[in-house]
Amino acid sequence: MPTEVALLESHALRAEQMGRVEALDKVKSLVMLPDGIHLRTEEVARYFEVSTEAVKKVTQRHRAEVEANGLRLLRGSELRIFHRDMMSLWGGAEEGSYPQAATRLTLYTRRTVLNIAMLLRDSDIACSVRTHLLDAEEDLRASYVSLERRVTRIEGCLAGVGSALQELGPVLGRMSQRLDVIDRKADVTHQVIGALSVRLTDVSQDVVRLDARLSELARLLREVGGGRRAG
Repeated sequence: MPTEVALLESHALRAEQMGRVEALDKVKSLVMLPDGIHLRTEEVARYFEVSTEAVKKVTQRHRAEVEANGLRLLRGSELRIFHRDMMSLWGGAEEGSYPQAATRLTLYTRRTVLNIAMLLRDSDIACSVRTHLLDAEEDLRASYVSLERRVTRIEGCLAGVGSALQELGPVLGRMSQRLDVIDRKADVTHQVIGALSVRLTDVSQDVVRLDARLSELARLLREVGGGRRAG
């Protein structure tokens, strides 16, 4: 696990933590400009409870790094447009209530502030942010270790299942063959039952015809018997 000193001195380690801006609000609330995106040097200094000079010195020493993480310097027309937008977002407040820079303005984002937190040595707030980052990373590492152990156990169980399936393979093969035989016998039985059904239908029709003939014969016998009695 990296130490706080390593975090202060290693650009690579700081780069690994740059996406975790939520650590800032875990320690202390940031006061943003009306756009909810930027802060001035003054707000950054108040957050870390240090002087603006301390923030400026850290920014100057690590200029390329903090610029890569969102630091902006506004001048001229870009600065005027930014002030106009901020006045619009300020909600109709009087012009003097919004602090405007005369010729230049340095802007920080949450990502930039997190970068400063990993560079600023003489600030209890910055130290707390670094501690939170390192503790959270340790918790994450512990979760990874626990997950790895669980995956290892699952792999062991799956290995046992694989062996069992290999042993069941021949048994399942034989069962499949027996089921195929039963299926063929069932087809033959179905055909026999179908043939018997046809024959029974024919017999039923024969019985109907025989019944009709017997009825006709009985009628004829009654007529002959009646003729004899009359003679």
